[in-house]
Amino acid sequence: MLFRSEKYVEGELKMKKSIMAVLLVMVLAFSLSACGGSDKESGDTVVYKVGTEPTFPPFDTTDDEQNIVGLDMDLIKAIGEDQGFDVEFENLSFDGLVPALKAGNIDIVAAGMNKDDPERQKEVDFSDAYYESQLYVAVTVDNDTIKSIDDLTSDMKVAAQTGTTGAEKVKELKEEGKIKEAVILDGLDTVMMQLINGDVAAVINDKPVTEAYMKKQTDKIKMVGDALNAENYGFAVQKGNDELLEKINAGLKNIKEDGTFDELVDEWFNK
Repeated sequence: MLFRSEKYVEGELKMKKSIMAVLLVMVLAFSLSACGGSDKESGDTVVYKVGTEPTFPPFDTTDDEQNIVGLDMDLIKAIGEDQGFDVEFENLSFDGLVPALKAGNIDIVAAGMNKDDPERQKEVDFSDAYYESQLYVAVTVDNDTIKSIDDLTSDMKVAAQTGTTGAEKVKELKEEGKIKEAVILDGLDTVMMQLINGDVAAVINDKPVTEAYMKKQTDKIKMVGDALNAENYGFAVQKGNDELLEKINAGLKNIKEDGTFDELVDEWFNK
C-alpha cells in the first residue's frame, strides 16, 4: 500500500508540473502578442513609431551621442504630449520612409517632407503644414561666377540631397539641358563636401538646411540669387489613418496657439 501511495503522489506532482508548464507558455504567448504591431502601449499611453532620416538639420539630425534630434522631433513630441501619446524614433533612409509607413513598420514620418508633392499625396496622408521652406542655390564663398540659377550652364554638375525638392529641381535642369549632370546623394554633409571639394559647381537645397550647414562650416559656402520656389512640410501617416491624423492636426494647432511651436522654432533656428 505504501508503494502504491508513493506512485500516486509522484504522478500527481508530475501532473501539476505539466499544468504549470502549460499555463506558463500561455502567459508568455499572451505577453508577446500584446507587444505586436507598430504602435504599442506603455501603460495606458500609446507609443507611435516615427520614421526619419536624420541628415536634414535643423529639422532632423543627431546629437553627439547619435540620438535622433531636431525641430521635427521636438514638434512631434510636443504634439504627442498635448494629445496623450508618446513617440519613439526610427532611423531610415529617406527613400525607405514611405514604404515603411505603407507597410505599417512605422506610424508617422517626420522628415521635413514636402506635403505638396502630388505623387506622395497618392501614397500617404499629410497633416496640416507646419513649415514653409524655400529653395536656394549654394556655391563656394569664392565663386563670383554663379550669382543665380540663371548662371548655371550646360557644362556644370549640380548636386542635391536625395528625396528633396532640390533634387527634383536639379533633375529638371538636367532634362532641360541647362546643366551637364544632376548629382543626387544621400546626406547633407556628403552633398556639401562635393561642393566644397569642387566636384560640383552648385548645390540646390532648402534654405534653412543650407543655413544650418553654413553655421557649422563657416566661410565655406554661400547662397546666391532669389528663392526658387516655396514648399510646405507636413507629417505623414498611412492612407486612411484619420484618427492619428486628427490627433496630429489638433496637437499642432494647440502648440501653435500656446506658443510652444514658436519657442521650438526659435530654439532650433538660432543654435
